[in-house]
Amino acid sequence: MRRYTLGTTKMFGWKNSNTPRRMPETSGAVDGGFFATRGLVAGTRIGTSMGWRAVEALAAGDMVLTFDNGLQPLVEVRRETYWLSDAAIGDTAMVIVPAGAMGNSVDVALLPDQGVLIESEAACDSHGDPFAVLRAKTLAGFRGITRAAPLPQMEIITLVFAYDEVVYAEGGVLLHCPRAIVRIDDLGQTLPAYQVTPDRDAAFLVECMMVEACGGATMPQPAAA
Repeated sequence: MRRYTLGTTKMFGWKNSNTPRRMPETSGAVDGGFFATRGLVAGTRIGTSMGWRAVEALAAGDMVLTFDNGLQPLVEVRRETYWLSDAAIGDTAMVIVPAGAMGNSVDVALLPDQGVLIESEAACDSHGDPFAVLRAKTLAGFRGITRAAPLPQMEIITLVFAYDEVVYAEGGVLLHCPRAIVRIDDLGQTLPAYQVTPDRDAAFLVECMMVEACGGATMPQPAAA
């Protein structure tokens, strides 16, 4: 697979600042006990054919830079606004990725179950591929990544492509956008998809990544099944 890379401050020669913004249209609102745990928080900038753009400014047909497949068109952009009561917080605590922790140029707020693509020698040893998708919440403690209570009101954007894709956010953090549409022609076919690593395995990979980051020579051993 070909991996498409981009710089922290520019992509294809475009700079981060002064990118056009499209006014969003909110498609839904939820109040109280239900809260999405996957999707992109409004304000997060995504790598596109027009440079870095706020995710809420994107619309169907826009071309977004993906990790494996270059520029791909958005099939749909779903928007939900949430008002969160204190009683509803529970395990919906946000994941805060400080600047530089995952290739990002600024701090990034992620929902707890948002998939993040990581690269690790431990992933290669375990799965034969150095890349793995982990839920954001499993990264807490790695390179200063922390949990924080969500804001009382949040707009969550879901980017939908024809197939599973991984997109670039805020300079380089890689975010998984699972396929959300099944076409009749695809029924019965094996389609390319990113597998989200189970939390138990993810915890082991993160522990290994911490050892790698510290230059440790002794890697932890996976727990017995």
